[in-house]
This record gives sequence, C-alpha cells and structure tokens, in this order.
Amino acid sequence: MKAQKVKGGWVTAEYSMLPYSTLDRKPRASSQGRIDGRSSEIQRLIGRALRAVIDLKKLGQRTIWLDCDVLQADGGTRTASITGGCVAIAIALNRLLGTGGLTDFPLRKLVTAISAGVYQGTPVLDLNYIEDKDATVDFNVVMTEDLEFVEVQGSGEEAVFSQSEMNAMLELSKSGIGELVALQRKAILEADSVGPTDLASLGDVFKTS
Repeated sequence: MKAQKVKGGWVTAEYSMLPYSTLDRKPRASSQGRIDGRSSEIQRLIGRALRAVIDLKKLGQRTIWLDCDVLQADGGTRTASITGGCVAIAIALNRLLGTGGLTDFPLRKLVTAISAGVYQGTPVLDLNYIEDKDATVDFNVVMTEDLEFVEVQGSGEEAVFSQSEMNAMLELSKSGIGELVALQRKAILEADSVGPTDLASLGDVFKTS
C-alpha cells in the first residue's frame, strides 16, 4: 500500500494444517519448500473475507498477519479460520485502540463463514470430515453479521445440484451464520483484553440487545 501511495494498511492470512491435525501425518509446508495450492487458495479467501469488513484507511500504515494453524481438522477448516480470525482481529484492534495505537475502530462489522453441502441426498450444515469426504455438493458461505454475502464457493463433487438444493444450502447457511455471530460477540466481550471501560469505545458493532 505504501509503495503504491495508497493510504491505509493491509490484512492478510497464513493458513497451515499442523502435522498432527489429520488422521495421517501431514508434512509441514516448510519441509517441502512451499505451501500447496489448497493452502494458498484458503489464505487468499481468509484475507478477502476480513478485508471486506475492515476500513483499511483507519488501520493506518500497518499490516495485520492472521495466523490460522489448524490443530484438529474435522471439516470446515477454512470457514473456522474466518470465523475465529474475525474474533482475533476484533480483540487485537480493541487492544490497539485501548493503548492509543488507533484513534478509530477499523472493524465495521463482524464476518463469519460456514460450510454446507448435500450428503446422502440431504442438504446439511457444518459438515464434519465423513460428511465432507462423501458429500456430492460442497458449499462454503461467507457472510457479515447483517447476512450480506461476502463470498460463496460451491461445486458439485462429481455430481450436479438443483436450484432448490442450492436455496436449501443457503438458507441453512444463513441460520448457522446467525448462531456463529452470537458466539463471536460473546467471545469478544469476554476476552481478557476487553475491560468494562473499553466497551463504550467499540461503537455499535458489539452492542448487545
């Protein structure tokens, strides 16, 4: 951003599945000299999702690196990285705001993500490993707390899907997003870095009814 003379900062992510996160040991990317195509694509997705809800100008000339290390893989690791990553960034930004590093809160709203799919002929939400492995349709849905779409990734796994199945998966995703946003708010408000005197400065983003 600085080299291009564009005001503001940047948000990016690093995604990695740790060796013991899968049933069979997964070699570290560092031992292979580069990350694989899947990890690279997921990193870009996480970065896009979070930049969609952050005012980069208010962030100033700084970069946020989001470390997404998968401890236990059981399906939906990219969506979990986005959902948890948003919580981590909110807590970090609040800490910067509290110490005077920021004058305005850059996070405009929460963003979260969830997986959906068609498993054994039925649309399902938040697929685990078994469901994800055998699903005929795979969806990843990224939305804001206002249920605005940020990104939708969907494909048939050696299969096709109908309009009604797609609508069912999107409706399931919207209901799941609502539950996740409530959990995000709870985690942010209960974080050690958020004290009673800090909450007023967070604006309307984290106010609860």
